[in-house]
Amino acid sequence: MDNSKIGHHISGQFDKELEEIRNKVLTMGGLVERQIELAVQAFTTGDMEMAELVIKQEHQVDALEVDIDLECTKILARRQPTAFDLRLVISAIRIIHEIERVGDKAERVAEMAIKLAGNGNKFPHYELEHMAELVKGMLHDALDAFARISIENVSAITERDTNVDREYDNILRQLITRMMEDPRNITRTLDVLWTVRALERIGDHACYICEHLVYMIKGEDVRHLTQQELEEKVKV
Repeated sequence: MDNSKIGHHISGQFDKELEEIRNKVLTMGGLVERQIELAVQAFTTGDMEMAELVIKQEHQVDALEVDIDLECTKILARRQPTAFDLRLVISAIRIIHEIERVGDKAERVAEMAIKLAGNGNKFPHYELEHMAELVKGMLHDALDAFARISIENVSAITERDTNVDREYDNILRQLITRMMEDPRNITRTLDVLWTVRALERIGDHACYICEHLVYMIKGEDVRHLTQQELEEKVKV
């Protein structure tokens, strides 16, 4: 990790507390990345034990969110941080919220894997797996940017969300066609649709993490900006 952007304080303990928060955020992110991987694998293979594991891991994710949030609150109360340190703590609180939401989406995929396992889930998985790889890559790179305290690749990460949306639209068209061809497919197909929607939202949360990172480093709120506007902000 690049600690050069974090000021050295009179209290070495304060430095340790900030570093511990960053490490816990990344630990939480790594756990959620694994959840996504296992959930998609469970969905495509029908492995219910793997799906159950993903659901159980959600408790660990929730516990980490509560723990980090508490530590951030203590720092705000005791240390009264300013400038970059204050933005780091605020951004950590925001980022763990995004990570927790990603964990919820992974849990949703796992739940659908269990529901469809005994119902002949024959949806072609290639497109879904490809979409999952896209959003996993976005999330991983967003967390890596946080680890390095760098916004160098932020616009490149958020730009990839266009590819995710394109994949989502393609799969959606396929699912609609299946339902039109045979109404008996509607219930199962809707379950697949909710699974794909959950994956699409993971890409959105990766983008939000990038936006929080820009705020942390530059002190500018870039939420709701267009891709071009974000690129300009990052360049300055």
